[in-house]
Amino acid sequence: MTTTSIHPRLVVDDADTAIRFYVAALGGVEVMRFAEPSGKIVQAEVKIGQDTIAITEHDGDCNLSPPALGGSPLLLTITGQDADAIGEAMMANGAKVIIPIDDRFYGKREGRLQDPSGHLWIVSQHLEDLTDAQITARLDQPGD
Repeated sequence: MTTTSIHPRLVVDDADTAIRFYVAALGGVEVMRFAEPSGKIVQAEVKIGQDTIAITEHDGDCNLSPPALGGSPLLLTITGQDADAIGEAMMANGAKVIIPIDDRFYGKREGRLQDPSGHLWIVSQHLEDLTDAQITARLDQPGD
């Protein structure tokens, strides 16, 4: 079996709000939306860079949002050339900082933010190429 792609489906309490956030904060483009006659969104897709995330609304049965679970059960990583700019755009649109964006021992500038729907995002920027041995050596240094 060959896997050709994978993309997450995020369950949210308010899909319209989530879509607006992903468009404004992450430069996403809404590419598809299906809603029930009541207006409840059962499937939407937002393209961010080359990737697509699907969005569906919490139904209390099998689709549970982060607040219903007591927090997000997964981490999404978004990688770009300027982690600080991505983080600033996310915060300007309602995300909150969980772990500040900073240079990390493993060669990345990263931090963790929570979007308004409760999903957790690692905002990442590549800084340097390191071998496993170099990362391990840095991990073993006092203070890291």
